[in-house]
Amino acid sequence: MKKYWTNIQDYVLIALGALIQAVSLRIFFVPANLASGGVSGISQLINHFTGWPIGLMVLVGNVPLFLLGWKFLGGHRFALRTILAIVIYSLFTDLLLKLPVFQAGGAADILINDLKGDIFLNSLYGAITSGVGYGLVYRARGTSGGSDILARILNKWRGVSMTQSYLIVDTAVILGAGFIFGWKQALYAMITLYVSGIVSETVLEGGETVRAAMIVTGKPEEISSRVLEDLERGVTYLEGRGAYTGNSRPVLYSVVNRTEVATLKAIVHEIDPEAFMVIGVAHEAFGEGFRPLSGK
Repeated sequence: MKKYWTNIQDYVLIALGALIQAVSLRIFFVPANLASGGVSGISQLINHFTGWPIGLMVLVGNVPLFLLGWKFLGGHRFALRTILAIVIYSLFTDLLLKLPVFQAGGAADILINDLKGDIFLNSLYGAITSGVGYGLVYRARGTSGGSDILARILNKWRGVSMTQSYLIVDTAVILGAGFIFGWKQALYAMITLYVSGIVSETVLEGGETVRAAMIVTGKPEEISSRVLEDLERGVTYLEGRGAYTGNSRPVLYSVVNRTEVATLKAIVHEIDPEAFMVIGVAHEAFGEGFRPLSGK
């Protein structure tokens, strides 16, 4: 039962994310001639010359990419989630224009007119809203089709981050848009894609970044005691051995919030100024003292 409820939650997130992407395209990207990249961007360019419906072209253009994703990204589970995202995105991309809110005097129409000519705000708001939409779809273990499929394949099989994947697969579309819409629009579209990727990663991985510290010290008991007492954070002893000296000594491992880093440094410096400490960034931490572990 829990599995089915989780799947329902995923499908709701995918539908919501796809809807947000369609709204972002219609309010910010299309009116400002900002190519959104991937199949959507190509559809925008074709629409500029032919007037063919963008949503319909997105649906048709996703067929070959869908087959590629079927092979590399998970068969039936990928199919259901991707079909849902593509259909909703394609449908609402064309359907939104028929809703009263997008008609003359509607809220969306007023917003579009207010932002008309302001490419900076269109690119900024478009990046944020589309990034949230992408992030929701990814968080639900789905894809939005188009370049998302290629980006996920690069991310899964080559370890390329989502931000870099967006840039790689969408650069050609942006360059094509430069010849049609102008290089100013192309530049802003490139910036938009980058910001959108960052936003989507934040939604996907969580914005509550934490710091993971590893401390090599000759006074592990004193430091761990102070961390437990002053910061109320757990400390784990790892067995370490110096490659040069061959001496064994414990390595302390602890995870703290960003605001606690300065206190941790002060503790280590006070007790053992000769200690060696490395502090890295972790996107999320689950468990005691942090958020409960869940399937998302």
